[in-house]
Amino acid sequence: MTGDPRAGDVALRATGLLRDFNRAGLLQAADVHVAQRLGVLGGEDDEAVLLAAALVVRSTRQGSVVVDLRTAQETTAADDVDEDDAPDAGAGTDVPDDGPAWPGADWAARVAASPLAGGPLRVEGSRVWLGRYRDQEELVARELAARAADVPDDLDPAVLGRALDRLFAPQDADQREAAAGCALARVSVLAGGPGTGKTTTVSKVVALLREQHPTWRVALAAPTGRAAARLAEAVRDSTARLPEEDRERLGELPATTLHRLLGWRPGARHRFRHDRSDRLALEVLVVDESSMVSLTLMARLLEALRPQTRLVLVGDPDQLASVEAGTVLGDLVDADAGPQDRHPRLADALARAGALPVGQTSGRPDAAHRPVTVRDGVGVLRTTRRFGGVVGSLAAAVREGRGEEALAVLTAGEPGATLVLTTADAVPESALDAVRDDVVASATALGAAARAGDGGAALAALDRHRLLTAHRAGPRGLRRWGELAERWTRAAEVAAGLPRVRRADGHHVGEPLIVTVNDPATGLANGDVAVLVDDGEGGLAAAVGVGGAPRLLPLGRLPSTRPLHAMTVHRSQGSQFDAVTLVLPPAGSPLLTRETLYTALTRARERVRVVGDAEALLAAVARPAARASGLRERLRGG
Repeated sequence: MTGDPRAGDVALRATGLLRDFNRAGLLQAADVHVAQRLGVLGGEDDEAVLLAAALVVRSTRQGSVVVDLRTAQETTAADDVDEDDAPDAGAGTDVPDDGPAWPGADWAARVAASPLAGGPLRVEGSRVWLGRYRDQEELVARELAARAADVPDDLDPAVLGRALDRLFAPQDADQREAAAGCALARVSVLAGGPGTGKTTTVSKVVALLREQHPTWRVALAAPTGRAAARLAEAVRDSTARLPEEDRERLGELPATTLHRLLGWRPGARHRFRHDRSDRLALEVLVVDESSMVSLTLMARLLEALRPQTRLVLVGDPDQLASVEAGTVLGDLVDADAGPQDRHPRLADALARAGALPVGQTSGRPDAAHRPVTVRDGVGVLRTTRRFGGVVGSLAAAVREGRGEEALAVLTAGEPGATLVLTTADAVPESALDAVRDDVVASATALGAAARAGDGGAALAALDRHRLLTAHRAGPRGLRRWGELAERWTRAAEVAAGLPRVRRADGHHVGEPLIVTVNDPATGLANGDVAVLVDDGEGGLAAAVGVGGAPRLLPLGRLPSTRPLHAMTVHRSQGSQFDAVTLVLPPAGSPLLTRETLYTALTRARERVRVVGDAEALLAAVARPAARASGLRERLRGG
């Protein structure tokens, strides 16, 4: 047997190929049920076609948008099963040890000839999409191409050039060129890793535009509440360092989540208030942490934007992609994109504004025949200004695939980066001491601030250290490590003579929480964090930080939450902590990827600790996440 599905993921009524692939752990029960339902609705009983449908459903669930049937056997691995979730052996199967039999060479032709093709499934050669996602790819590509081709002429290059001189020092040529590119394009991408100055550049882009158009409406947004709060704080800090005239132009720029911006309506037939028939009244929209934006959300966003709105997408394409399907930012950022590839029309505009490097005055002549594309608006910041030291060296080694160098940094014994070696089954108790110290120190500071009713200090203490995992269950998962951190915290409170007093509802002062739903009534979104503090009247209030100063909510108004003692790496995106402890999955886990490791490491401002073994670390660095998408081809006109 190739791989055991979880006990609850056995599709009991599955037959044929669907049954074999389910029993082999290559399909979950939900994948099988959707495929069977499509077969019933479409009058299709060819098991090879139904298998293709189930694999497309599976791939979409895992973040890919398309399946290539020609390479499906090589790219399909058993779903991740946490060690303590595996069912008992002997679950009865006749699947051979080398896996189930795959359809033959005519597989794609059978799918293309199916009544499902052109409806719930879309087929191009050997590639298969769910119809909804192929339509979204086409919409996103079409909208972005139209916006890119519409090069605005509403800025005076001379004024822009003087503003660039005022805002950027000579050593900041990469930021200067990227900012000018964002100002001169209808749609642009500002990409770069931590500390490369993306937020500083964003503030200056808005200053450039507001100088010539003071009344333009500008919005800042991010996929999560936590990312929006960090964006607002970072823009506020960078604005404070601008010349006085530019600070006045920017004013206060709050940030919100994309769902709030679009007017999310839970339960409504049309999920968002703003769409093609009721577009956002904006001249400029900046979206931070764009790597987290799914294909579906990007499609809804583009529909809601006026054609003349400038869209600036900001993010790190080396981070994990969105939880939902799609790799939009990665598809937009080409590794070889650069000034030499800009369309001459945009290159000349940059040159007139003095934003190109010395000696470069135009784009390549052979590019003049092609249309202006999104690629022309891509700016990549590569110079690290803030994020350095050991953590920066480690993150760079991981990003560039240098596994042995990353391992050397973690084992060199320098402050700032540590590898806590584990055995195959567990973390040695002696190796947990340093992790426990960080957890307890953060919790102790949090508890003291919460008892004093200081919500801001409590939230700051919560961000001193964060436990991150890739798995949710199992010995290396969120549940186990969250419970461990909770036990350490309780023991420290008892030892300090501060026994926890729980209320009738189970809550206590100093409890860290994470919001698990979007709640328009309070403005809180899934992923926002809160700390319960003394309200000064013998009760508890929730201190939440979602842009600007922390605010207090009555406990009764807090939406659905769960305790926050650890979080998944995916959940951590858009956040920053003083120190991070990452619990690596085992070497064979599909969740162990370069992007997972890089994202976790770059959440840390000062220190990182990796709990795992050398084999798992090297496997992570060597394994880029594999997500299939057709968007990049469509953006290139392929």
